[in-house]
Amino acid sequence: MSQPRQCPAVLIAAPASGQGKTTVTAALARLHRNLGRKVRVFKCGPDFLDPMILERASGAPVYQLDMWMIGEAESRRLLWEAAADADLILIEGVMGLFDGTPSSADLARHFGVPVLGVIDGTAMAQTFGALALGLARYQPDLPFAGVLANRVGTLRHAQLLEGSLTEGLRWYGGLSRESGIELPSRHLGLVQASELNDLDARLDAAADALGSSCDATLPPPVTFAAPELSPPERLLEGVRIGVARDEAFAFLYGANLDLLRAMGADVTFFSPLHDQRPPSVDSLYLPGGYPELHHHALAANGSMLEAIRAHHQAGKPLLAECGGMLYLLDALTDVAGERAHLLGLLPGEATMQKRLAALALQQVELPEGSLRGHTYHHSLTSTPLDPIARGQSPNGGRGAEAVYRCGRLTASYVHFYFPSGPDVAAALLRP
Repeated sequence: MSQPRQCPAVLIAAPASGQGKTTVTAALARLHRNLGRKVRVFKCGPDFLDPMILERASGAPVYQLDMWMIGEAESRRLLWEAAADADLILIEGVMGLFDGTPSSADLARHFGVPVLGVIDGTAMAQTFGALALGLARYQPDLPFAGVLANRVGTLRHAQLLEGSLTEGLRWYGGLSRESGIELPSRHLGLVQASELNDLDARLDAAADALGSSCDATLPPPVTFAAPELSPPERLLEGVRIGVARDEAFAFLYGANLDLLRAMGADVTFFSPLHDQRPPSVDSLYLPGGYPELHHHALAANGSMLEAIRAHHQAGKPLLAECGGMLYLLDALTDVAGERAHLLGLLPGEATMQKRLAALALQQVELPEGSLRGHTYHHSLTSTPLDPIARGQSPNGGRGAEAVYRCGRLTASYVHFYFPSGPDVAAALLRP
């Protein structure tokens, strides 16, 4: 039987979204990495953009942890495996520390990982201490490491914030609000790591700034219990799967790819933007991303459009999620009103809007079985098709996303997390 493993760990959380959790987590990861330590970072809850930044900061793959979508057993396995050779485990929380069911606090409590509270110190002095105390004491059984101030001004400002702490709360330092440190964002969140030419310079600057205000001491070790390990069935033995991956389609869970390979699939990548056609494969997987930023270029790649249409007409499996689904439609219109004709495999059109259309965890009961995932988009889609299923949110929120099917084509706004139903994922992609 496998033995428990220990590794220093901390979960970075905040009172709300927009406090700079990703910037601070990335700065901590790069700081410790630059000190020669092996850092593993996880992201709490569904997210694609933050992990891209955190992967660059740490130099190691970033996976999701969540008590519902990923599940307790899978989250335990990921942490236990990371603890085998990491010097430090960082977990970036989601939304506010206590927001949602389950919350970041629930995950921290369950695995015994102490919370490092990040508070935006902009335009704040002694009230910083009140917020810190609230985070630390709101749930008495929550392990709490201390607090770190983000967007600090002068040295005097940092001293005021530190001096406001009471009841022995530990000060972990402050990160300045220099413009060269903050990470830029757009409508779905942070700009993709691949689009930031100066990302490494930003990360090093953030690490240096943080290092000047804290001693980079490792937190105490956390014990991670061993999971019950059982390899997945080889349900995709020899199946060749082409996965779209480029500037327009990059929202991919690493765990999804790992599972496909563990089930025997031969995974190969292609670019709907730059390649002439997909590789010779049995199945296609079109994940989400930013097709709305590249819809004219996608429409202009006629040979790729024809090849994907031929794949579908041949009765081969095709799975499309969110942005991948938009690519399948007759047309896509961006927020400026620019319209482009796309694949036309799914009747209907989508229009981008500035406001959020849906954000929710989802569980979908498909004919093949149940899959979990999430939805997050700013577009509205109209189609004459009747859905074969609709998602349900565990929190009762809006966003009961439709799943459409045309032959072996399955499409939805839902970003599926394959390990939540390996046999279902295999059935969707198996010839």
